[in-house]
Amino acid sequence: MKKIILASQSPRRRQLLEWAEIDFDIIVQSTDESYPAGLPPDEVAIYIAKQKAIAVKESEAYLRYESNLSVLAADTIVVCEGEILSKPKDRQDAVRILSLLSGKKHEVITGVVILSGEQNPVAFADTTEVWFHDLTREQIVFYIDNYKPYDKAGAYAIQEWIGVIGIKKINGDFYNVMGLPVSRVVRSLEM
Repeated sequence: MKKIILASQSPRRRQLLEWAEIDFDIIVQSTDESYPAGLPPDEVAIYIAKQKAIAVKESEAYLRYESNLSVLAADTIVVCEGEILSKPKDRQDAVRILSLLSGKKHEVITGVVILSGEQNPVAFADTTEVWFHDLTREQIVFYIDNYKPYDKAGAYAIQEWIGVIGIKKINGDFYNVMGLPVSRVVRSLEM
């Protein structure tokens, strides 16, 4: 498989691509993560991922590479009771988000966009359903104070303490909850 450019600074996405033994470099460009009103959640994730991919593809850093290198971008959102839960703004927001998820099912949606040369972009969203056990306020506060989940959609990472003790079950791709449906990405890159 050819080398790609990962348009993400997420250590989890980097780790998943390393596990899949994909050769990649990282280029990150600051992008606006707002989206048009009225988009369904899966399209929101794809829209934001596409903005990230385009920003990298148009960057000076990318232009130093061969023009045919694919750019892979992703965006993960969490949806509970119809509300899109982004990254928490602060500690209070993280407590609010995890309290909302406690004892309920939510969806983790990762939008993926792959821009390859002049070919049409590959774009898809992968959804995993996650159920949390009831979490106590003490558990929520302990997790936030010790793991600082401020860079994570839904204010948690499945591979951290809160996932180990708090998740009742999942339906779908575990790695999607970490931030990248890596097996589907690999299949898309091989096409």
